[in-house]
Amino acid sequence: MSSRDQFTSKIGFILAAAGSSIGLGAIWKFPYMAGTNGGSVFIFLFILCTFFIGLPVLIAEFMIGRRGQKDAVTSFKEQAPGKPWYFIGWGGMIIAGLILSFYSVVGGWILSYLGRAITFHLKNSNGNYADLFNNIISSPFEAVLVQGLFMLLTVVIVSAGIKGGIEKASTWMMPLLFIFFIVLVIRSLTLDGAMEGIKFMFVPDWSYLNAETFLKALGQAFFSLSVGIAVMITYASYLSKSEKIGNSAINVASMNIIISLLAGLVIFPAVFALGYTPDQGPGLVFIILPAVFEQLPLGGLFLTIFFVLLLFATVTSSISMLEIVVAIAIGDKPEKRKKIAWIGGIIIFIVGIPSALSFGILSDVKILDRSIFDFVDFLTNSIGMPIGALLISIFAGYYYTKDISRKELATSSLMFNIWYILIRYVSPIAILIIFIQGILPLFK
Repeated sequence: MSSRDQFTSKIGFILAAAGSSIGLGAIWKFPYMAGTNGGSVFIFLFILCTFFIGLPVLIAEFMIGRRGQKDAVTSFKEQAPGKPWYFIGWGGMIIAGLILSFYSVVGGWILSYLGRAITFHLKNSNGNYADLFNNIISSPFEAVLVQGLFMLLTVVIVSAGIKGGIEKASTWMMPLLFIFFIVLVIRSLTLDGAMEGIKFMFVPDWSYLNAETFLKALGQAFFSLSVGIAVMITYASYLSKSEKIGNSAINVASMNIIISLLAGLVIFPAVFALGYTPDQGPGLVFIILPAVFEQLPLGGLFLTIFFVLLLFATVTSSISMLEIVVAIAIGDKPEKRKKIAWIGGIIIFIVGIPSALSFGILSDVKILDRSIFDFVDFLTNSIGMPIGALLISIFAGYYYTKDISRKELATSSLMFNIWYILIRYVSPIAILIIFIQGILPLFK
């Protein structure tokens, strides 16, 4: 039997886990969610929800994975023999695969934009970026082609393994992500009128402090940390038992918040400085941002750098979602990794084709009044992830004995007691709120 792959260092694990969290949620979704929900108040609530609701569940996933040292399904089977908790692992694998099926579609859009930016074809759109975006997503050939290219990139990295693929990719992608972001932030902050964007992010408009904003911030924190699909259980299973998971989880959550704030500092000062409004919704990155950068000196260069960053962040998330599928499928036979990575990648690509075509030739196909793309998004983010996170919090908070949890977390009594209260009471209630809020549209 081949020995199981492992991360070679704590920093490699942290960067890989942070990369899983820092994806479209932090760079694409966070700015437009903040932009449409008042900015500073949403950001404040998002930070609170990340640390007090999302972080406890993240720590729980780290505990389960590091303690099991196996894939998510086997970890639950061995830690709860004869109990059906292992369905969390199977459910996580299915949800992760479904998320990746439509996530790869957006990854393909990023490749389209990046290709046009590198070849200086973005400016040939005559400034009408809404039409450009619609043309990209509605073209059957281009949508499927770039989706396939994105999946190919993901498969190549995952098939190389933990040390040679995931850890290596994360250890150079994540530092570059921070460096490039700092460059873009400096450029954005030096624009005339940038202070309005700073005020939008950090001077509270308390009129937005309401239940709806809180729920949206809660959902964003939950989505951006990638909890509930056993991805972090899988990553932590490759971690040495000597590592302190509490500190690692705090580092991951902190990096996620920092990148989210940096994304805001790139976008909002530039948006305000050039006379746009921040409430443009999901098109903020693909429609408004190119128009903003077009008006800047060296704007083409900075826009290209931004889409490189967005690609890095998206790939570090996509490899984590494919990894849970591969880890469960190969079990204790790591020599099958390459074969399974390719098979899994091809299947997920095929499953994702209807989502890629849902803005073009399949735009008339609706499921519960949603496009195929939006339905898969709803199914995974509003139903699958909350259920998974709820079960994980219950398992860690109630199935684990207090002694087991204390030994695995290996932290001070104060920190342990805080986590124990949060995982048993605060996180489950908050997750139920997200879940109920998510399924309410089904009954309207």
